[in-house]
Amino acid sequence: MKNIFEALREDHDIQRDLCGRLIKTEGKTDARKQLFKALKTELHIHADAEERYFYVPLINDDMTQEYARHGIAEHHEMDELMEKLEETEMDSPGWLVYAKQLCEKVEHHLEEEEHTFFQLAGKVFTETQKTSLSKDYQKAMKENR
Repeated sequence: MKNIFEALREDHDIQRDLCGRLIKTEGKTDARKQLFKALKTELHIHADAEERYFYVPLINDDMTQEYARHGIAEHHEMDELMEKLEETEMDSPGWLVYAKQLCEKVEHHLEEEEHTFFQLAGKVFTETQKTSLSKDYQKAMKENR
């Protein structure tokens, strides 16, 4: 059974891959449409499950409260960039600018979680919590994919 950090990291890799492929697309192509839709779905269900099964349990601990709030705020920033992408014509130069901004924000968020927040959360969660939260997180992800 994976712990919560392994489960999150696995999905982070999916997001990195989708971002990397999306920003290489051009124009209003089927590839761009499909990758954008996949990334949008992935980010949405991941943020929802991550907030429920990772951030919420950490928000009540003094050591991790500020990081949990920061992570949730970054999810909202990504949502705002996603809205800009949806409002911009896919074949305009501005669309790619917003896509790159979104992917930079995603990469920053993932790096921060993996290199800072995971270490702190590892000190807060018990081993039982790490696997229990992972189970709930993975179930939520599976149900919404």
